Amino acid sequence: MKLAIIGLSNSGKTTVFNALTGQNLETTIYPTVSGEPNYGVVKVPDYRIDKLAEIYKPKKITYATVEYIDYIGLTKGDIAQNRKVFDLIKDADAIVHVVRAFEDDSVSHPMNEINPLRDIETLELELIFGDIELVEKRLARMEESAKKGKKPNEAEKKLLLKCKDALEKEVPLRNVGFDNEEQKVMKHLQFVSTKPEVVVINIGEGDLNTDKALNFQKNAEKYFADKGISETTKVVTLCGKIEMEIAQLNPDEARAFLDDLGIQEPALNRLIHVSYDLLGLTSFLTCGEDEVRAWTIKRGTNAQQAAGKIHSDIERGFIRAEVVGYDDFISSKSMSAARDKGLLRLEGKTYEVKDGDIINFRFNV
Repeated sequence: MKLAIIGLSNSGKTTVFNALTGQNLETTIYPTVSGEPNYGVVKVPDYRIDKLAEIYKPKKITYATVEYIDYIGLTKGDIAQNRKVFDLIKDADAIVHVVRAFEDDSVSHPMNEINPLRDIETLELELIFGDIELVEKRLARMEESAKKGKKPNEAEKKLLLKCKDALEKEVPLRNVGFDNEEQKVMKHLQFVSTKPEVVVINIGEGDLNTDKALNFQKNAEKYFADKGISETTKVVTLCGKIEMEIAQLNPDEARAFLDDLGIQEPALNRLIHVSYDLLGLTSFLTCGEDEVRAWTIKRGTNAQQAAGKIHSDIERGFIRAEVVGYDDFISSKSMSAARDKGLLRLEGKTYEVKDGDIINFRFNV
């Protein structure tokens, strides 16, 4: 899973990036308009993998991973500058949109005032304007080609006009229904407003666990609900500065710090949970003495497709899947005991894999 962190300048994007990845990149008090993207890969925390590793003591432990990308801030009304960001995030699975809600006179705000809802709307519109520009350029090229006698791709033209209509109504494309054929046609176009979005309200230290923070969250959720895009947009509230400090601590110190602040879990965990839910992702597990591993799949994936996640040969030669739920396995204390209790099942290729299923695939190639 690849998540692109975006936001207006000085919203705390890099601070949040540091909090999520445990890195310690320099943060600035003035808007940055150039530089290189920052990348960070983190393991998805999974207590089930930890427990299975205790039992099997494998040679290798492999967690699912998330890649985060952080780059320069978006600028209101500057399509050319913003295109640098759009080109970077077009391959991301989702967007993490950091919105400034913290007060700090030493950190300038590009619009001179802290106003989270205005900033949310500003950035949403920049994504839409970026896609409108792409649509208009594409349609103009089609028109030029038609004048030279080249017949346009009617399916693509129809799709572009549909997108243009929605975008001009300020509706992001992630909230427009596209059938399978339309999705195939638009895949190479790489629109940015199609991306599911996690909005991170970045509050100040003094606002933790307060009504003010709660209102920030509620107001943002209401904004997206009123726009009809709450299904494709989730809201998380956190303090990037504190979360960055927590990310630099060892696990025991971090837990004590979290407890002291009344924070149930660090930003890394919360954002991953929300992102998995938003993207409809889940994990199945494989285990043995060689390796204990988590595999990320889309909800609704069948057993044969899940086998392909491991290797195409396993998918091609799929015979059966030996499946036991994680909780059933733990209560049985061993695979043989789970089998004796009838908790270890043989499933066919159409079986829908559940979160936490421990699976051994039988195959023949």
